[in-house]
Amino acid sequence: TINHDPNPDNRSATYGRPIVIEDKVWIGIGATVLPGVRIGYGSIVGANSVVTHDVPPMSVVGGNPAKFIKKIEAGSKK
Repeated sequence: TINHDPNPDNRSATYGRPIVIEDKVWIGIGATVLPGVRIGYGSIVGANSVVTHDVPPMSVVGGNPAKFIKKIEAGSKK
């Protein structure tokens, strides 16, 4: 997989990195979050997105790779 060393001599030394999903996050169906990524509070990840980098709090991201779309304003209903 993406987080494994292709060299057989190093395979036993491979360690995963945690994925951190903060509170009030929505992750769309089919989205993939890669190892070591943090998704910030209140963020939205679009369906089928591939998240390769940290997502700031209160942000909307989407695509492959996921890109910043917009900031969510406090109290916004749109």
